[in-house]
Amino acid sequence: MEVPLLVNDFLRRASKLYGPSEAVVDGDQRFTWAEFNSRVNQQAHALLDAGIGKGDRVGIIAPNSHQFLETFYATAAIGAVIVPMNYRLIPADFEYMLEHSGSQVVLVDAEFTHLVDEIRGNVNTVEHFIAIPYGDAPINPGWTNYEDWIGEQSTAPPPDPGLEETDLLSINYTSGTTARPKGVMITHRNAYINAYNFIAHLRISQDDAEMWTLPMFHANGWGGPYAITAMGGKHVVLRAPEAADIYQVIQDENCTFACMAPAVLARILEFERKDDYNITVRPRFTVAGAPPPQSFIERLEKEIGWEFIQIYGLTETSPILTVSEVKPYLGADEDGYFGTKVRAGHDVIGVEVKVVRDSGKEVAWDDEEVGEVVARSNVVLRGYWQQQEETDKVIVDGWFHTGDMATVNLDGYINIVDRAKDVIISGGENISSIEVEDVLYDHPAVLEAAVIGVPSEQWGETPLALIVPREGHDVTRDDIVAHCRSTMAGFKIPRQVEFVETLPRTATGKLKKFELREAYWQGVEKRVN
Repeated sequence: MEVPLLVNDFLRRASKLYGPSEAVVDGDQRFTWAEFNSRVNQQAHALLDAGIGKGDRVGIIAPNSHQFLETFYATAAIGAVIVPMNYRLIPADFEYMLEHSGSQVVLVDAEFTHLVDEIRGNVNTVEHFIAIPYGDAPINPGWTNYEDWIGEQSTAPPPDPGLEETDLLSINYTSGTTARPKGVMITHRNAYINAYNFIAHLRISQDDAEMWTLPMFHANGWGGPYAITAMGGKHVVLRAPEAADIYQVIQDENCTFACMAPAVLARILEFERKDDYNITVRPRFTVAGAPPPQSFIERLEKEIGWEFIQIYGLTETSPILTVSEVKPYLGADEDGYFGTKVRAGHDVIGVEVKVVRDSGKEVAWDDEEVGEVVARSNVVLRGYWQQQEETDKVIVDGWFHTGDMATVNLDGYINIVDRAKDVIISGGENISSIEVEDVLYDHPAVLEAAVIGVPSEQWGETPLALIVPREGHDVTRDDIVAHCRSTMAGFKIPRQVEFVETLPRTATGKLKKFELREAYWQGVEKRVN
């Protein structure tokens, strides 16, 4: 027997087995699985009444909310395709993504509808504009209140759309560490298998409560909307990951699990009023988006006593490819334990990952030779929406090419050393910007750091360190150089150091290094890297 792998199964199971149990907490609003399922059905019927059917696209521009979670399942229930967008972008970006995806309905948080209004006259595909209520934000003219839109609809399940597991589930636009975003096509099968890995490797159970510090728009919340639901856990929604709110929610809701970028983890670690909260659980924090400094991991586990898990993946891979589990057979001491946790890890179930040379041959497992991470699995994207040429660039001979550079140790654990485009080539030597940043984070005066390559007549390019100092600390360029000199080869030391107030990041916490580099490379005819 073959039954299609459809994410719809997850909510069906949760509402059947856990109907009276609490499913979603969003501020002062609480829903059981039965109530949540009814609201999903109401939205599904509202979409059908709007003329949306199998294969049609539905855009959503919003911070985390229970309505966002409902949209994941309502679109899937009728075979439509959800198009989650980063609400922190500018109107021109929304115009591009709405038009490029061909979205016919767009759901927008009431706080952000004015941004869509700016480009509304240029968007020809959207026929229905739905505002998700938030606080005192007004519902502007020309928008339909989400709650009114679904309020009179049936709570019965919509008609079965007759889906196959290879049907499209979502189009997720890449977050913007490069130029124009591409629409990543994720199928039901992709997301379903990723959810299984989320459950297995991140140890999800019915007793878990996920605190939503991760934006739901990012790679479908890494699969959390599907995995937590499948197991009958609880979604605890945070609109924004502020440190005080995080500690409060963990205390009040006994949150056991969260996903986040390193920047959010840093916020948690730096929070000065940790001791004001009575937290009785030991949450598991799963981090991805960029390799965090090892010092972050040690502080989380040794100082606070919570668990750190690192995963690695991309929007294009649904997203989980690897996990940094410390296997018992490694016999790791404390240094080895944290040294393993800081790595991207080993491949998850059903995923084959290799690190290869330009020739396609695997690099030596010596943790020194650098190659590109490639993968093949049922979690890899179908392709880029309406961009076959771009698809052909990344899927070559049956392998997806990530563009990430890594080494592999004797135990087969990979370590991401840089994006291919972020490796600094100075005088013919390759310098990992991540390695230099890791050293900078060990300095007590460094709150945030970014290392980029800047032009050099002598060396082609040299490393520049951009540093956000920790409040109350005085630090100079010479202090930073001396600190680096004690721990790394001379050619890797950033000779130029600049102190800044903030560093530009994407909504998921990745440094916008292309934006940082641009200021230094303007007017340079040949860009070395």
